[in-house]
Amino acid sequence: MFQVFVDSAANLPAVTAKKYDIHVVSFVNLVNGKELVCFDPDLSPEEELAKGKEYYNAMRTGCEIKTGLISTANFADAFRTALEADQDVIYLSLSKNISGTYNSARLAAEELLEEYGGKRKIRLVDSLNASLAQGILAIYASEMRDRGMNVDEAADLLETYVGKMNGIFTVGDLKYLSRTGRIKGSVAVVGNMLKIKPILRGSEDGYIVSYKNVRGRKAVLNELIRLFCETIEEPEKQIVGIAHADAYEESLYMMEEIQKRVKVREFINTSYDFCTGSHVGPDTIALFYLGKDRSLL
Repeated sequence: MFQVFVDSAANLPAVTAKKYDIHVVSFVNLVNGKELVCFDPDLSPEEELAKGKEYYNAMRTGCEIKTGLISTANFADAFRTALEADQDVIYLSLSKNISGTYNSARLAAEELLEEYGGKRKIRLVDSLNASLAQGILAIYASEMRDRGMNVDEAADLLETYVGKMNGIFTVGDLKYLSRTGRIKGSVAVVGNMLKIKPILRGSEDGYIVSYKNVRGRKAVLNELIRLFCETIEEPEKQIVGIAHADAYEESLYMMEEIQKRVKVREFINTSYDFCTGSHVGPDTIALFYLGKDRSLL
């Protein structure tokens, strides 16, 4: 047996993490100098939605936000609970090419494997992605465990999914991408003036890259829907994730339009996690799903 772990960037609602017995190691942000634990296991979906609205409204008003890494010690403490229960570990990580979190988990795993003398296994699977791309992979890991797979069988299969786990999104204001160096500040100013909305995606090597530009918010939402329908594979077997940074009504619109076109197994529609959401900003909306290989997009 094994336990499934994610960091809170995986964007799983608390009820979903509990349903699938997925352990969440939380990021901690500083908001105007005060610590905010990004994942609360006791929140209902309604409370998560309200907390997301409050957080992204605070961003709109210019609050100071600092994000950080999860420490090696925190990962070690989390993983140790599984090892002490004589279980192995699978961890689905935020892309190592956009965060140092994977490396923190790697160092923790190395320490613990030495401590336990190789009696247990810890498999780290780099999602090369973020948000519900991680979260959906973690759900699939949980289902693999329930089907009787061992830790290596599940991790090996998950690694074949990574390249096909698509993440496509748009943002409400280009300035947040400018602050994180994704685009130049001058491009953000001109783009906002012309109402240019980018479609971005997670590349096959785990970076955030530009896919195309669309003029107008409604047009970019429709283009995301079109791209999703064009690239998803076997939708009836899939969990599809929608993450939004206080764009709930638009997320419902996207769900409704997708359901008119394809039948999917299940939707997870949730407020964007506060770690990665802080880098893309309010009104971001994203789709996550298994589809065509990312290297072909």
